Amino acid sequence: MERYEIVKDIGTGNFGVARLVRDKFTKELFAVKFIERGQKIAEHVRREIMNHRSLKHPNIVRFKEVLLTPTHLAIVMEYAEGGELFERIHSAGRFSEDEARYFFQQLISGVSYCHSMHICHRDLKLENTLLDGSTAPRVKICDFGHSKSVLHSQPKSAVGTPAYIAPEVLSKSNYDGKISDVWSCGVTLYVMIVGSYPFEDPEEPINFKKTIERILNVHYSIPDFIRVSKECRHLLSLIFVANPEKRITIPEIESHPWFVKNLPIELMEKVGSWQCKDANNPSQSVEEVLSLIQQARNPSEEAPNAAGRPLMGSKSMDL
Repeated sequence: MERYEIVKDIGTGNFGVARLVRDKFTKELFAVKFIERGQKIAEHVRREIMNHRSLKHPNIVRFKEVLLTPTHLAIVMEYAEGGELFERIHSAGRFSEDEARYFFQQLISGVSYCHSMHICHRDLKLENTLLDGSTAPRVKICDFGHSKSVLHSQPKSAVGTPAYIAPEVLSKSNYDGKISDVWSCGVTLYVMIVGSYPFEDPEEPINFKKTIERILNVHYSIPDFIRVSKECRHLLSLIFVANPEKRITIPEIESHPWFVKNLPIELMEKVGSWQCKDANNPSQSVEEVLSLIQQARNPSEEAPNAAGRPLMGSKSMDL
């Protein structure tokens, strides 16, 4: 970490602490996720790093490198100074349909690329959707802690955030992670337009059991006082389908009339065009990254919370 100087803490979770750092030579800002060495460096951490490392797309937070400190494994990545999309909606209450479409188009572009690389995210939500600091903000998908490569097997464990989770994740022993990602994208779109979660009981929004029941029964509605076009309602109805085999797919979303309206030119490019190596971000070799992860499994000899203040849990969970 000698190359970086710490600027401030920017977040905490059950993983550890995240900090904003500055490259001493280039002055570029990065976000660094510190994970305590030892038992916390489990298989899901290796999976998160290797999956994130393989993704290079303008709508995905850029992975830079992995470093090892005496007490922590440090994951260095792009800093999205615009903060969470959740915070933007929380401030606005809800978005206009055009603004929601602008962000949704970018979200789908990033998810489509992940799927083309055989990776399902499994925890897509507003808190894991960041924005850069530009005047026309660009969506940046982050946090691949629950992600899974589907090259060899389909997901089996029920993970994610309750308000966003698809019914088949709750009710099946294995499921198609790509199709469950579609459901989570639909929840994100709904929240942007309505300003509340589709499957929470309005009278008991924190009742987890009722939320699950409403998800399994696909019980949602759009309040009468919110004006939503027929095309948008149609798209949501194709996403919120209990049977994953009948749910709309990402490629089908990308050709839906509501989605293609005012589609930015850069999102019309083919997926393959994003897969070239970033010349300004030479990746560590797979062997080097795996070696650092393996070394991080050895506990440190120093105080366990040397990277920051006491840690707090996050909203994502194994269900």
